[in-house]
Amino acid sequence: MRVILIAVAVALVGAVGVFMYVLSSLDDFIQEAVQTYGSEITKTKVTLDQVEIDLTSGRGALRGLTVGNPQGFNTPSAFVLGSISITIDSSTISDDVIVINEIAIDGPEVTYELGENGNNIDTIKSNVEAYMAQFGEGGAANDDKGPKMIIDDLYIRGGAVNVSASFLGGKTLESVLPDLHLEDIGREEKGAWPQQVAEQVIAAITEGTNSVVSGLDLEGMMGNAGALLEGGAADVGKVLEGVTSGGDSAIQNVTKDASQAIEGAGQALEGAAGDATKALGNLFGGSSD
Repeated sequence: MRVILIAVAVALVGAVGVFMYVLSSLDDFIQEAVQTYGSEITKTKVTLDQVEIDLTSGRGALRGLTVGNPQGFNTPSAFVLGSISITIDSSTISDDVIVINEIAIDGPEVTYELGENGNNIDTIKSNVEAYMAQFGEGGAANDDKGPKMIIDDLYIRGGAVNVSASFLGGKTLESVLPDLHLEDIGREEKGAWPQQVAEQVIAAITEGTNSVVSGLDLEGMMGNAGALLEGGAADVGKVLEGVTSGGDSAIQNVTKDASQAIEGAGQALEGAAGDATKALGNLFGGSSD
């Protein structure tokens, strides 16, 4: 009997030790999971600077969460989610479904970049949807051992949208991202996988961002800027054609004529960029950088 009691005591001490180790490394575990699975889901580089979770109080915070851009885009990031505060129902920590009372994302910055093949925000949304589609209606891999969650309230507030496009000549414009409120995430399904939550958050931010820029024909402006460049190239081509047909006398004037043609195209393009930036300013009530 004495031997049995000693064995039980050792087992209990060992279990407590393992439990304490898990708790002490929980922040690092969450940070690694967010960066690894976030990058996999969005097909971008996702980084998270800091995690602080206090299971006793049920409160936590994530800081410095950044979602990079897909290949083909030049701006440093698509989302910088600022400060994220979390309130957890501590009584559900050990359950199969964890209840999160509130997640508040304060001061996120979204960079909307329009490129030749579309914009970065819709590209990330498409990446997330493609990732989720491989799991079918269940929304998660069959071997996923992580807990599901229910989120009572998720707030995204105080955000900003930066509009960027190559034809604007490096100019950007900042506007306000509408505040967003998602309720009862995963409640109807009796719990949502983290991937499903990420899909809903990305979709909500995408919808809010697109509502900001939908009133401006950025793609049309980009096409007009391209037409101006083509016109300038045609003018230079005419100058070179004149050199070929005119002989030595025309060569003496080629530098002057070509420079004038290029300068004219550059001025036209600069004017188009200025008009586009002014239109952005009128639409958003902001000022260009």
